[in-house]
Amino acid sequence: MPREQGRKLIASNRKAYHDYHVDATYEAGLVLTGTEVKSLRLGRASLVDGFATIDGGEVFLRNVHIPEYTEGTWTNHEPRRTRKLLLHREEIARLVGKTKESGTTIVPLALYFKDGHAKVEIGLARGKKTHDKRRALADKQVARETQRALASRSRRGPGA
Repeated sequence: MPREQGRKLIASNRKAYHDYHVDATYEAGLVLTGTEVKSLRLGRASLVDGFATIDGGEVFLRNVHIPEYTEGTWTNHEPRRTRKLLLHREEIARLVGKTKESGTTIVPLALYFKDGHAKVEIGLARGKKTHDKRRALADKQVARETQRALASRSRRGPGA
């Protein structure tokens, strides 16, 4: 069987972009068990409540839900277990320095397979205030209405 190529998205955390200002993103590998990989290959995972912590110079992904593999036996995994992230030492040091600042956290943004390996995209994020969220929604709505007006104008033609 040929090796997988490219990037296959499993889950994305769109809510993270709504709740946080994402300053920087990092790609990290995951330490997974066999049934977790099989469950991910079926495209089943949820990043909504997930976050990452740094303990003893290592980064761990917490509260990410990968459901049990339906064909699994007693070797099945726990759905919300803590999973270790694989990052370079310099990246971990940079994350430690940035998370010492008040108001910053590490959130998972996307979970995907890249060339056959499970990867997670994590973001260094600052929480948004309620008024920031409202402004972002208003800006998005204005852009959508502008795009709609331009599209209808181009459909009518130049002489209409």
